[in-house]
Amino acid sequence: MAPRLQLEKAAWRWVETVKPEEIRQEHVELAYRVNLPACKRGTCRRNCKGNPNCLVGIGEQAWLGDIDENAFHNIDDPNSERRDKNTFVGLTNLGATCYVNTFLQVWFHNLELRRSLYQCHNSRAEEHNTESEYEPQSICEHLQYLFALLQNSNRKYIDPSGLVKALGLDTGQQQDAQEFSKLFLSLLEDTLSKQKNPNLQNVIQRQFCGQFSYVTVCNECGRSSALPSRFYELELNIQGNKNLTECVTEFLKEEKLDEDNRYFCESCQTKQSATRRIRLHSIPPTLNLQLMRFVFDRQTGHKKKLNTFISFPEQLDMGPFLEGKQDQRCVYELSAVLIHRGISAYSGHYIAHVKDARTGDWYKFNDEEIEKMEGKKLQLGTEEDIAETVKSQTRKPKCSKGYHCSRNAYMLVYKVQEEENTDPSWTNVEVPAFLQRLVDQDNHKFEEWCNEMADMRKQSVDKGKAKHEEVKELYELLPARDGEPYEFIPLDWLKKWLEDSTATKEIDNALFLCSHGKLHPDKVADSKRVSLQAAQLLYERYSGGPRMDGASLCRECVGQRCRVLRLKNQLNEDYKEVTNLVKRTLSGEGYWVGKASLRSWRQLALEQLEEDEHETKHSNENYLGCLIVEFGSEFSEGNGDEMKTFNEDIVCCHGSLSILETERKLVSSEVWCKLREYFFKAPEFTQNQESCQQCLTLEQEEKDNEAVSKMMAMDQKNQLLNLFNEKNRPTLNKWPQGTDVLYIVPLFFVDEWRKFIRRPTKSSPVSNVGNTLLLCPHGGFMFTYDSLINGDGQHVALLWPSEWEVISRLFIVDQPISIHCFKETTLSGPTTQYTTQPDICWECRESFLFQQQRDLREYTQATIYIRKVIEDQRMIKEAVPELNASSSEAEEEKEEIPKVDGEKDPDFSQSEDGAKRLKLSDDSEASAAAAPVTNMIKLGGIRRSTRHRKLRGEKALIVSANQTLKELKIQIMHAFSVAPFDQNLSIDGKSLTDDSATLGSLGVIPESIVCLKADEPIADYAAMDDVYQVRMPEEGFKGTGLLGH
Repeated sequence: MAPRLQLEKAAWRWVETVKPEEIRQEHVELAYRVNLPACKRGTCRRNCKGNPNCLVGIGEQAWLGDIDENAFHNIDDPNSERRDKNTFVGLTNLGATCYVNTFLQVWFHNLELRRSLYQCHNSRAEEHNTESEYEPQSICEHLQYLFALLQNSNRKYIDPSGLVKALGLDTGQQQDAQEFSKLFLSLLEDTLSKQKNPNLQNVIQRQFCGQFSYVTVCNECGRSSALPSRFYELELNIQGNKNLTECVTEFLKEEKLDEDNRYFCESCQTKQSATRRIRLHSIPPTLNLQLMRFVFDRQTGHKKKLNTFISFPEQLDMGPFLEGKQDQRCVYELSAVLIHRGISAYSGHYIAHVKDARTGDWYKFNDEEIEKMEGKKLQLGTEEDIAETVKSQTRKPKCSKGYHCSRNAYMLVYKVQEEENTDPSWTNVEVPAFLQRLVDQDNHKFEEWCNEMADMRKQSVDKGKAKHEEVKELYELLPARDGEPYEFIPLDWLKKWLEDSTATKEIDNALFLCSHGKLHPDKVADSKRVSLQAAQLLYERYSGGPRMDGASLCRECVGQRCRVLRLKNQLNEDYKEVTNLVKRTLSGEGYWVGKASLRSWRQLALEQLEEDEHETKHSNENYLGCLIVEFGSEFSEGNGDEMKTFNEDIVCCHGSLSILETERKLVSSEVWCKLREYFFKAPEFTQNQESCQQCLTLEQEEKDNEAVSKMMAMDQKNQLLNLFNEKNRPTLNKWPQGTDVLYIVPLFFVDEWRKFIRRPTKSSPVSNVGNTLLLCPHGGFMFTYDSLINGDGQHVALLWPSEWEVISRLFIVDQPISIHCFKETTLSGPTTQYTTQPDICWECRESFLFQQQRDLREYTQATIYIRKVIEDQRMIKEAVPELNASSSEAEEEKEEIPKVDGEKDPDFSQSEDGAKRLKLSDDSEASAAAAPVTNMIKLGGIRRSTRHRKLRGEKALIVSANQTLKELKIQIMHAFSVAPFDQNLSIDGKSLTDDSATLGSLGVIPESIVCLKADEPIADYAAMDDVYQVRMPEEGFKGTGLLGH
């Protein structure tokens, strides 16, 4: 089928030969495209919107043919959430809580711990009414309920949010897993110690607690002293070691205490060299071995992960490491391996491999997903490939039989090897009745949910099947056959009916009606012609209206459109004729026409025609709009201003002929008659029409005013020539001889006055001095003699007494301001004092200084500059590669805010010329002219137009006052590749050392220059990977329930 625009043109092609009064029914049907051939399935890639008979591609493809019933719903099978037989239950990851889930699974598989927890007294659970939701309170209650669900729940995975919330953990922040393990076991030990049952009070100690002592031997006298201690896990260094035995050996090895680290011997009563080592006395049934993968990196000041391969056995003999107590069982079997996947200490994922104590099978616990290992063997699998990086392609060492090797294991759990026990009760831990009742309640809720989901699926399938039958039945009836009754249905409604994503609403045809209450011709493209039988069925099922049948074709709209199109064709011919006539030499009487109107008269004619035929225009953009775009673009070039009425461009504000002769053109009466046919209301001006007298009078007055302004400017310039040229100006640094008084005016007044002198016809004359801008509300002066010398002088201009007399005569002075010099001779010698008139208001002066300093301490998105220096205080000539150029180069050209009094940079000397007063730039002058005088100067808020000159090796950073020094160091690290730990920062010679302090409190203000001295640059950028991932200081478990909060 032809494109929509071609179909639209073809529908109205008959208007070229048919006048409006000659229109018949066949022309109306052509306009509404009733007889266009219908498209067949497979011939159209998408629906033909220009053809009301095309019913292809409106969404019917999804319903024709056989349909899988799963297509009728988007509800997953609830049984996919059901726990499989002979498997364990997973735990939901709440965002970044995988480290919590791994330990919960490990502790759940500790049968003795689980059995003991089930024995804890829980009156809340025992007395709970199953009709309400059970809400545990204490950590024991949470862990009891969680373990019971992990054991007997019907769900595939359960939600641990109750326990996580009770602990106060941030679910979006990954924490140190090893620290979590220590703190949680400590909290659990404290909680169980308060149980009344004495067998429960020391469960944690019995399961996880061992004993060792620090033994120190004096080299001089041989005296041995021992300091006993308990441990819940052994923290083993893995750096430089290859296997677990080496790690344990290093943990127990002898340490020499000499030189500054000597030991005070009580026998010798003096410091002596000594040796110290750890002596293992007893090992708990469950031995936790922490492999210290996450260590502090001095270069970056943060933790990093060691991806060192460590081999460890399935069976561990701790006998050789024990001293005394030979009756202990020392052979341990591997029961769990905790894995961290990822190369960074601050990101990654935690999983656990745990051995089932009952069957000996190994399982991988990965949050909600649980995988059983084949053949009752531990298989670490792809976890060891995750940490491979480009720079560390360390080959995995070969492992002997009975050993495993890992670069991601961070904790190993061993259990003492028990003697053969045929009693099944040893491995069977029964859930107590009061907890099983709660589990049954949750299982009942789960089954209800499963049934509800199944019912919803069934309802969706039944509804879909019914809709399938309805569509197959009605779609065959939709096409309207030639000669049979038909109706129009909105295309969007048909698409929504076939889409069925939402409930189908009633058919609404209100927006498709013209002003005569019939189908608008422009809406044919957005509707479809269907058979009367199909329309009847659709209205019966979905209701709606008004209905649009064959009698709804609007003959009036078609007739009006016909007249419009015929006039459009005539317009093209008239346009060509007018264009030719305008080029001819004028003879006889002429008429004035605006040049802008003449350039765009055809577009104006089309718009005028559209306005006249407003009743045929629908709410949407109609065909006339297309015509304006199509034909108007040819002649609209150069018409910058939008024309609304023809010839309005030569009508002045008084309604007469404009005095601007360059904006109008004289045309012949023949051309005017042609234009008058289209714009009969346009203003008419004959060749003899005089220009507006009022405009001529105003023009003459403006010329006279300009002459007066020029004379005024010349007179004022001659009287104040030195002030205008900035010559022979008095200064306060060296009081001029011959006078004891100088006068003060705002610098803004002088700048505005100079602007008027330079361009008297373009700028307004200055009438007021405006000295009240320099005074406080009480009428006191705001600046001291010292402050005027040290920086506040940029706000004012100094005048000689002779100049002040001229100023007082030429301008209105609201309040004279002067500064006086008094020289006296005293016993100690000659002294000079300076006073102002009016006097200084010290109260307002102090308030102003306080506010000024406060503004410098409370800023956002301001620019500061970082200069990198070396020991001899010279800048590094070549900057290091930038890691983030966008942050360091931001707002390079931002204007400078005045520095506080006396601000200097001790590490860099720059030439300063204080004698010259800096001029305002052209930009600042333009902005100043646009605002009233009273609003221009705010004390302390005037900005200099000078720009900070960046030196090589210096970079600009965007900071805020509430930002900490630690965060600034992170930005500097990106810009200079210097780790925070190696940065020495200073400002004004003062070192910045408190990382937690804000920049505002440290005196870092906008445009400050911060000096950076680096201890040693980091050569390997990849070594800073962990630092990039830390933006805020680590707080660990501060504020959580693990620390008693």
